[in-house]
Amino acid sequence: MTVVIGGGIVGLSSALALARAGQRVIAYAPRDDAAPSWGNAGHIAVEQIAPLASRAALFAAPRKLFAVGGALDFPPGMARHWLPFAWRFLRATAPRRFLAGQAALEGLMAGAMPAWRRLVETLDAPDMLSENGHLVAWESAASAKAGQRAWEAAALGTATLAPADARTQAKLAALTEARLFGPVAFTGSGQIRDLSRLHDCLRTALVDAGVEVRERHADLALSNGRASIDGVAPDAVLIAAGTGSRLLMEQTGHRTPLIAERGYHIRASANRWPADLPPVVFEDRAMIVTRYEHCVQAASFVELGDPAAPPDPRKWRRLERHVAELGLPIEPPYRRWMGCRPTLPDYLPAIGKSRRASNLFYAFGHQHLGLTLAPVTAEIVAAMIGDAPPERDLAPFDIERFQTNGRIS
Repeated sequence: MTVVIGGGIVGLSSALALARAGQRVIAYAPRDDAAPSWGNAGHIAVEQIAPLASRAALFAAPRKLFAVGGALDFPPGMARHWLPFAWRFLRATAPRRFLAGQAALEGLMAGAMPAWRRLVETLDAPDMLSENGHLVAWESAASAKAGQRAWEAAALGTATLAPADARTQAKLAALTEARLFGPVAFTGSGQIRDLSRLHDCLRTALVDAGVEVRERHADLALSNGRASIDGVAPDAVLIAAGTGSRLLMEQTGHRTPLIAERGYHIRASANRWPADLPPVVFEDRAMIVTRYEHCVQAASFVELGDPAAPPDPRKWRRLERHVAELGLPIEPPYRRWMGCRPTLPDYLPAIGKSRRASNLFYAFGHQHLGLTLAPVTAEIVAAMIGDAPPERDLAPFDIERFQTNGRIS
């Protein structure tokens, strides 16, 4: 028997992959509308192979702070959460660590889109995955020139970019009252057309595959070198619980420097938003707008801190102001949401087998890439728990990478 702990996209995808590989699976999957899996931008971001723990991100941080109009926030009241994280982030930006992380992430990301194609086919919902790429635009000639130069110099993995064609530029011009400069179109990336539909499809598939879904939290403990759930030690336990993974891992002796990266969105009726337009990034505002089947969503912000703290209404108000200043066809009433991305200091996920409990496995910390990497992570997990020969080196994702001489680093 295998137990999976986690009700987000990584947890549900992994439970399904394990069941289809022949495992008897119990999934502890509480319904959580605040999970980032069900409130993110829907973007399959295969172009983001460079870890966000970089010197470039570090030097750009001051001008991206919320206090000066940006999307990055370190709330003073949450300093006890982000100060230790910031120190480890700083260490992770060392060029050697960054390049090693990029190589590891690139290998993982190469399998992301093929894994998504396989998953939606088995869910009998191939139309749920759109492979129409995404767009990036700027609001001044100077920022467009700098932004284009940065993207052209970046490693993009399996994605490519080119100037948006005349038809696409005309669509963007009709979308906003602001003048946009230098829009570029990415190919190779994509989106999920509706996150709620994805959630429902996965839940149905789990039941059809014989998975027992328990909509409550698991009681995890460690005894005699094995992880147990509700007093029983299964053959395997997988921790894939997003930000909740930190406490679960610590209950089994793992120190895990995981932080909640809080993001915000607003949603409204999609009546006036073009149905065939892929996600649009307004890069000067660090905002991405996505059309889903039944709504349009504007999302932004990286707020590091306490997952249990109340949302900051200023973030929603700023999103609403962005929409109004751009003159986008997104009208109130707005539905507001805040969720927590599970993030490790080097911006790489944790995927592997515990060295402290013989039956414990983990897959969490996917930061902004949880949706992108969920299906390929699930395939890795199913092979790993099934003792199949590894297809890729998982050493860069070992949670023990944060341990130095018995101390967290």
